[in-house]
Parts: sequence; C-alpha cells; structure tokens
Amino acid sequence: MSLWSDTPHAAEPQALYSEAELATMESAHRRRTRGWLALAVSFVILLGLALWPTSYVIQQPGPVFNTLGTVTIEEEEVPMVTVEGAETFETDGALDMLTVQAVGNREQRPNWFEVALAWFSPSKAVVPVEALFPEGVSTEQREAENAALMVDSQQDAIAAALTELDYDFPAQLAVGQVADGAPAEGKLEIDDEIIAVNDSAVTDLASLRDAIADNGSTDAAVFDIVRDGKPQTVSITPVSATSADGEDSSIIGIATKVLYDFPVDVTIQLDNVGGPSAGMMFALGIIDKMTEGKLNGGTNVAGTGTIDGEGVVGPIGGIRQKLYGAVDAGAAYFLAPEANCNEVVGHVPDGLQVLSVATLDDALAALDAIESSSGLDALPTCEAPETTG
Repeated sequence: MSLWSDTPHAAEPQALYSEAELATMESAHRRRTRGWLALAVSFVILLGLALWPTSYVIQQPGPVFNTLGTVTIEEEEVPMVTVEGAETFETDGALDMLTVQAVGNREQRPNWFEVALAWFSPSKAVVPVEALFPEGVSTEQREAENAALMVDSQQDAIAAALTELDYDFPAQLAVGQVADGAPAEGKLEIDDEIIAVNDSAVTDLASLRDAIADNGSTDAAVFDIVRDGKPQTVSITPVSATSADGEDSSIIGIATKVLYDFPVDVTIQLDNVGGPSAGMMFALGIIDKMTEGKLNGGTNVAGTGTIDGEGVVGPIGGIRQKLYGAVDAGAAYFLAPEANCNEVVGHVPDGLQVLSVATLDDALAALDAIESSSGLDALPTCEAPETTG
C-alpha cells in the first residue's frame, strides 16, 4: 500500500475584501492599538502617581507599655517604675500607657497608595506633614523636644502621685524653654530657678504671670534667679502681646516647668518614647505600687492624658489611635481626658468602655469602681452633645 495519496488536496477558501473594507479594517486595528497604548500609558501614570510622595503623614497605634510591668533597657528587662525609700506592694493586671506612631516625616513621606489605604482604616489618621513636623524643625530637634517633654511629664507624675499620697516636698518654678528672639533670650537659661520678680516672690506660674503683668512692657523687670546653685539677678524688659482670645498681656518669651525635691526616690524607665501624654498613667502606676491592694482590681485598664503636679489631667493627641491600641492590648476600660471627649464620641471600638476624667482623683474614682465592680454606670463618660431643635 502506498503511503502517498493520489487524491489532490482541496484548495483553501479565500476571503475577498474590497479596498474600502481593507482600509476600514486597518483603521480599526490602528484605533485598537492606540487604545491599548493609551491604556498602558495611563496605567503607568496612575502607578507613578500612587507611588509619588504626598504632603501627609499617617498616625497609627504604637507600642503599649504596662506601667506596672517591665520594659527592655539595653537588652535587660527592668521594672518601668521603681520606688526606693518607701514601702511598696504587689500589683496585678495592667495600667497601660499608649503611644502613637507616625509613618513618614519631612524627609520620607508616605505615597498616595499608602495614604489611600490609611483613609479607609478606622485606627489610622492622615494629617498634613506640617502638623507633626513643622517647617524649620528637624526630626532630630523634634525628637529632642519630645524627650524633654517626657522627662518633665515623669516629674509631674511623681509629684501628683506623692501629693495624692500626702507627701510634702518643696517645688520651684524654673525655665523650661526660651523662645528665639524673645526678651529673655541671652538673659535666662533652661533650668534657671525663678525666685522673684521685682522683689515679689514667685511660687508658681500664676504668680510669675502676675508679676510680669504688674511690671508692664515699658520698663525692665528685675528677676532673681538661681543658676547652677548660685543666686543671680537679671533685667528683662517684657513686650506686649495679644493672646488668641484677644487679651493683651506682657511676656518675656519663656516656657516654664517645676523642679521638685522628692522625699521618695521614684524612677521611671522608658526608652524611645517622647511627649507628655503618659503622665496620668505614670501617676496611677506609682500610686498602685505604693498602696496596698490592686488599684485596678487586677484587670487590664488603659488610659492617656497629661498631668501636672496638682493632678490636673490634660488633653493629648492621637486619641483615636490610642483607643484601638488599647483594644489590641486587651484592655476592657479606657480612661480618657475630658478635654478629648469630642474626639472620642463615635470612634470607640467594640468591647471598650471609655470613662472621662479631668483630674487624678477622677481616675482613682474610676479605678475604684472597676475594682469593686460597683458604680461604673454613675461615672462620667464621653457622650455626644445634646442637640436642640
């Protein structure tokens, strides 16, 4: 049998098109090619824009630290709060202080894709870079300022806690910061103790403001100070300034702090965290360690807020991110500064009960109710304001 066929193959059918039809087909092909090319170029442009740095930074929940627990300092686990010179007691549960992380800075800003994702996350916030990193202030300067605020907040927390525990100790107003170009520049230095102005004793910020106001902005005021343990006298002429509420005042351009001489040695150790917002939780941690029983009833309580030496709790930034940080850390209760309540309403994660506090006494009352499981419903919370028709 032959392997070859003698039967001829049938001819393939041929499509016949007119010149007009061929021209139309070629034109459609070119349009499709141009369309795909335009789509590819648009995709590349959109991808480039998505990865382009923005003028925003992202705030998100940061690490959580238990003021009753330990922290790692130079690869060694140490108690966050230690007390020497007074009796201490066992604690349980957690009194968590919360932090907020900033994703990006002036040198390295997040791209539009990262910002878009953050906009849709309830635990994150997108803010202009200037809000966290002002122009003319380097990242290093900002970190140094926040570190100084943390040190001052720890001292105020110790003062508030010891005052609550009925300890007496001397305190002296001192210079915390001198503004560039201010009347006090070159005259006062950080940590100078301000003893008197024009022979009027200065005991706190209010008395300093009163003394400067009495002097006015036309004549020099005489400041009695102590610098490095040595008494000195300097003359400073205040300038007139108008406050945000439209009131005129005389100022010398300084921020103040208080230097304390504590009868008990309290040490707070925490690395790489800055700012003043942990003050209230530090104070509560100190009180819990220095009083018998479990201040929090052995539960996990989180909170935030600045504090001064008299126990007044002040507002902080990033409270929405801290609410989510508290939940992630397992907290059932959250102590929020009263002044931050407008930011809390409508943003409380499921499973978290928020209690509003304005003073250290308020915070202690809240912990007492948590410990006893009684009276929680009577405590102030952050609620939406009533509307009138």
